[in-house]
Amino acid sequence: MSTIQSINCTRFPLLLKCGLLQRLCSDTEADEQLPVPVALHDIPGGEEAFEICAKFCYGIAISISASNFVPAALAARFLRMTEHVAKGNLVSKLDTFFESCVLHGWRDSIAALQAAWRISGWSESRIVQPCVDSIVEKILLPPSQVAWSYTYTRPGYAKRPHQSVPKDWWTEDISELDIEVFRSVVSTVRATRMLPSPLIGEALHVYACKHLPDPLYTGGSANGHASQSQSSSFTAAAAAAEEALAKQRRVLETVVTMIPGDVGSVTGRFLLRLLRVANYVGASSSTRAQLIRQAGSQLDEAKAVDLLIPLPSDPQAYDVGAAEAVLEYFLAQFQRPAAPDERRRMSVAMEKVVRIFDEYLKTIALDSEFPIGKFIDLAECLPGIARSDHDGLYRAVDTYLKVTN
Repeated sequence: MSTIQSINCTRFPLLLKCGLLQRLCSDTEADEQLPVPVALHDIPGGEEAFEICAKFCYGIAISISASNFVPAALAARFLRMTEHVAKGNLVSKLDTFFESCVLHGWRDSIAALQAAWRISGWSESRIVQPCVDSIVEKILLPPSQVAWSYTYTRPGYAKRPHQSVPKDWWTEDISELDIEVFRSVVSTVRATRMLPSPLIGEALHVYACKHLPDPLYTGGSANGHASQSQSSSFTAAAAAAEEALAKQRRVLETVVTMIPGDVGSVTGRFLLRLLRVANYVGASSSTRAQLIRQAGSQLDEAKAVDLLIPLPSDPQAYDVGAAEAVLEYFLAQFQRPAAPDERRRMSVAMEKVVRIFDEYLKTIALDSEFPIGKFIDLAECLPGIARSDHDGLYRAVDTYLKVTN
């Protein structure tokens, strides 16, 4: 929103098609040859959108695309360029363009939705809701009916010949949306119950990977925690870092609430990645607890590196308490009654977790300053009966002794 500053326009072409200007100028008795000062406060889209509207009034050709349609449409409505004011006015032409072009395009619908959201939020329902409906309708189509271009950059995909459109073809393009709009689209898709939970989980995975850097690989430097200077005042950079961190926290907590409850909808590795991010951005205790429970129930899908959860205060050190909590939740499952088939599945899972955790211990053992008491506690987290052999544990202990001696 902005105020148009010092634009000199001949009155009559604008008055003929702008209902707002007609009203503002109706009470003036100024000489028609003299300029009439008019302040247009908070016009949507700012000067560029006003320029499009002014050119239309003067009969100058304008170019409308999905990228500038939204500000132009909002400005035209603001200026009341409706059919009531003049036949064939800009609002009706833009409405026709919206319905016949924007809503028929995949990327155009996404671009218009994002633009409308960033300018007006949910208040511009005449654009936002039709765009959401159009996007959802296309997502729900069978992949064989997808005839438009889309973004799909999975590693190795471009090098292989493909006979069909992948089921998750839509996930990368909608990851461009702000988190609130993304949630609306995905929630609408889920409500139809037409897509399997793992496909919803893949959309969450793509979105999180795009917007939430993994602290394990960024060294905690993606945005950094803001710190106070000696004068107790925040620098501009620190304030920006805090704002970015708050945005990441909002994205993370929203993504976590969207994870389907069905087992296998997301992978154990993804859940542990989210837990690392939660630790880094200072997510709520309820968010961390949910991730610990879910990651614990799927710990057998992880790798040892996934349990390396950097401490927010020192990205080079690891939060062993969080990893221990995940393991404890996994072990707690064995205290519950289970059918024979489930017991066999859990026994196989236990064998995998033993190997994962012993490898994790070996990595932790490389820290020469890691307390021996804590190392022993970690080594004893797994009951002896869980191990068919102790080779992995012996290697971890041997590594620790070599590093600390």
